[in-house]
Amino acid sequence: MNPEQFLQVAKVLPEAMLLVSSEGEILAANKPAASLLGVKSKDLVGKWLWDFASESSETLTHYLRTCAKSRQFTLGHLTLRSNTRQGEVCRTEGAVVRPWSAEAPALVLLRLELRSVASGEFTLLNQKIEELSHEILQRKQAQAELAQSHAELTEVFERFQKTQLQLVQTEKMSSLGQLVAGVAHEINNPVNFIYGNLAHVQEYCNDLLGLLALYEEHYPDPVPAIRDEREAIDLDFLRDDLDKVLSSMQGGANRICEIVKSLRSFSRMDEAEVKQVNIHEGIDSTLVILQSRLKGTAARPAITVTKDYGDLPLINCYPGQLNQVFMNLLGNAIDALEDDQEQRKANYLRTEPGQIRIQTAVCRAGWVAITIADNGPGMPDSVVQRIFDPFFTTKPVGQGTGLGLSISYQIVTEKHGGKLSCTSTLGKGTTFTIEIPIQRLAS
Repeated sequence: MNPEQFLQVAKVLPEAMLLVSSEGEILAANKPAASLLGVKSKDLVGKWLWDFASESSETLTHYLRTCAKSRQFTLGHLTLRSNTRQGEVCRTEGAVVRPWSAEAPALVLLRLELRSVASGEFTLLNQKIEELSHEILQRKQAQAELAQSHAELTEVFERFQKTQLQLVQTEKMSSLGQLVAGVAHEINNPVNFIYGNLAHVQEYCNDLLGLLALYEEHYPDPVPAIRDEREAIDLDFLRDDLDKVLSSMQGGANRICEIVKSLRSFSRMDEAEVKQVNIHEGIDSTLVILQSRLKGTAARPAITVTKDYGDLPLINCYPGQLNQVFMNLLGNAIDALEDDQEQRKANYLRTEPGQIRIQTAVCRAGWVAITIADNGPGMPDSVVQRIFDPFFTTKPVGQGTGLGLSISYQIVTEKHGGKLSCTSTLGKGTTFTIEIPIQRLAS
């Protein structure tokens, strides 16, 4: 929580509240606190707490640091002087405010209560509550306004929590992108060495086989040792198979080069700038990452992927974030098919294997659509209506955070000004449709 967030929340509360650094500097104060201390709110900011305290600055600093370190209510005996109420002081209770990030310092939230030195009783004065209530809201609307303030506070908290978890998820995806980029780089160097030398190996083998053919032509009757060695190595088979081996190595090297290219494309997770990219490359690179999950197992056949790519122009977008959306949608489709197939009989799976269909097209002027559909179990309408809600998941505990689709929705709608929708039919499957502008709209 920073001072601006504190004031947004504290201004609707009747209690006197101060936001103080662990070193004793007053960072923010609401009107009730300023009224108790006899100082204007704006004049309180930047002052030190010991300007109003009976304790020494060393003792006060020790209290504040202890409070920030222990994260408990520890300042129950701290007293502050009131500049306008003669013979009266304020009793405070403090609690640490959790820092927003590891770099942000811990702050201390102080709640003030007025008491009289003569009576020694700590009391909240009814008259003061009425005065503060009158400043915040009208008497006839007090209950409604307080309820609204509570709802706003709850919304702010949920938004903060959602944003924090989204940042964690985004950081995970960025780390995955960096890992994939590193792996692709390490693989690329030896593969280039092999790939670049295969042509020379092919040429050298052809030259040696040609030379061997000349020897056979001009010396058809070799010595016994050569005849025995020829039979031992099965020279005729070696000639036929060598070309197949080299062709196989060439095909494998080509495949590795394609995988490295896909890994590099997918690894653009941490790219923050908008770029013009080929959407199909992002989808293909995501499928490469998920290839092991698409393969068949002893329990089920392979999941087939059908691609129907349209003629799309380059899209102005955040490529890494769109890759994250593709990863979430395709990963969820595979999860649904795996769960469905494990519950069905093997005989049925041979005739109705899991399928994922990917289709792209220009849906209307200036817009493209990407459709990802599966033939899984589908979802009821009650689930579809909540599918993009933060923390909502149909997966068992420990297998899903409920953030993947929520983050995907945010990336498509807020970052790209597009639309993300879901339709599903029980027993037939689920379809997700992404619509984004070719030129990204301002968010």
